[in-house]
Amino acid sequence: MKRKLERFKVIEERTNVIEPTKTLYKQIKGNWRRDFFKNDNPITVELACGRGEYTTGLARLFPNRNFIGVDIKGERIWRGSTTAVEENLSNVGFLRTQILLIENFFEPGEINEVWLTFPDPRPTKRDIKRRLTSPRFLAMYRSLAGTGAYIRLKTDNTILYEYTVEALQERNDIEDFKFTPEVYQSDLRGEVFDIKTRYEEHFAAKGETIKYLRFKFK
Repeated sequence: MKRKLERFKVIEERTNVIEPTKTLYKQIKGNWRRDFFKNDNPITVELACGRGEYTTGLARLFPNRNFIGVDIKGERIWRGSTTAVEENLSNVGFLRTQILLIENFFEPGEINEVWLTFPDPRPTKRDIKRRLTSPRFLAMYRSLAGTGAYIRLKTDNTILYEYTVEALQERNDIEDFKFTPEVYQSDLRGEVFDIKTRYEEHFAAKGETIKYLRFKFK
């Protein structure tokens, strides 16, 4: 508990973290480029970013893009923000909030790409509406993602993957939809950049294949 409180204090003082105690928390909507990154580069958002391994990994590869990791857990945000500080990644930010509230922090079209990396699969039927690829979340992504923006999912969970593929196949408002049950054995491998989170490595070691899909809204 002492360590957790210490880390909460650290992120409260960090400029690369936006959370409820900070002024920008209520002012950042529509102003990420102007007030946070201070450039006009495209914005990629990783939802349920955990320790921020994908957020920071992508930031290393694409210095001319901006990356935002979103998670509610302060200790996870601490890890990702620490990596960004240690590596001097100025194109990285973290937002501490619930994903259901993201429309409070981004204007329609402000986001240029969305990553869902190993989100909680919510395997029970009563939890389907809480899956990050359920209709209510897809509606948010459609509103917030700009023209040509990719929505990407990477997961080890077969139930979530198959649910998402089926749900997307039933829609008539998506395009450029591709998916694979084994990304590292497919021609889509280059799209995940071989960035592997600790969570992914854990489940891959247990024999789980890593599933991937991406699409755009029309």
